[in-house]
Amino acid sequence: MFKTTVKIDGMMCGMCEAHINEAIRKKLEVKKVTSSHKKGETVIISKSVLTREETEAALADSGYKVTGFMCEPYEKKGLFGR
Repeated sequence: MFKTTVKIDGMMCGMCEAHINEAIRKKLEVKKVTSSHKKGETVIISKSVLTREETEAALADSGYKVTGFMCEPYEKKGLFGR
């Protein structure tokens, strides 16, 4: 699993977060996606590595701009991960 943190310019409200989440889910194979307009970022959990280029392409029609990108290995934390 991988955690991708994407800094996004232009998010102003909860509806912006929903639009970004929907665009990501439609174009990329993800397990989970959450956005925060207050932090100006989207966090994506996926089985495979995501690239900045494919993430930017997924958001190309949305009007939002990717300003930062980081993909790193991710381990789900739970009862057995302590």
